[in-house]
Amino acid sequence: MASKIRHALILAAATALSACATAGSRPAIPDDQTVRHVVLVHGAFADGSGWRGVYDDLTARGYRVTIVQNPLTSFDDDVKATRRVLARQPGPSILVGHSYGGSVITEAGVDAKVAGLVYVSALAPDIGESTGQQFAKIPAPPEFVIEPGPDGFGFVNPEKFRAGFAGDVSETDAAFLRDSQVPINMSIFATPLTQAAWRTRPSWAVVATQDRAIDPRLLRQQAERIHAQIVEVEASHVPFVTRPHEIADVIDQAARSVSQPAKRSN
Repeated sequence: MASKIRHALILAAATALSACATAGSRPAIPDDQTVRHVVLVHGAFADGSGWRGVYDDLTARGYRVTIVQNPLTSFDDDVKATRRVLARQPGPSILVGHSYGGSVITEAGVDAKVAGLVYVSALAPDIGESTGQQFAKIPAPPEFVIEPGPDGFGFVNPEKFRAGFAGDVSETDAAFLRDSQVPINMSIFATPLTQAAWRTRPSWAVVATQDRAIDPRLLRQQAERIHAQIVEVEASHVPFVTRPHEIADVIDQAARSVSQPAKRSN
């Protein structure tokens, strides 16, 4: 019995050390890196809490990370919410958007503090285009069903939520996402953009190859149109939940790429 206990303790210690080593393997950002701030913008039917894994990874590397809580009441409200957070950043930042959040960062990303854009399973309309127009030629997969209510706000169909929104999330976590979803004002999808930050900012795009909310073909088409550096991940529509370290790697790559060495005083 004593030997079994010792073996169990040794195994537990080895597992803990392995986890620590993995966490510690994330490269810390250099002291002279100028872009050290990240702003994360969620999409429709969700809130900012889904970014927790990405937040933990990036802050462990030394980034200051702030998460926007979009009200999803109008496109203008969401853009204003993002601009408020950008105004609080003390330096140049990487602006990251998921899904519909891609439209938000496209509009808000012309802010002087935005050094680069990262689209995560996200749309990237041009000036004069709306979010909904992006689906004209490549519609959403059949697994993704939005149910508008009489007040004009929509929810994702609960029976199809996991299949369409979070196919690689555990049943219990998918149930929580389903039951905590934030409805969106459907008029947002028809609101045209007045700015296209990707025209003046370097961009990166994560394409989730198993996305069943936005067809991966549309994600690639959008990413290619904005000349983004494309990274593919095998994930559902929520890779920031199921592949947080890979998403953090892309954001880190973007920040390092647009950074200039800090000026040193003599």
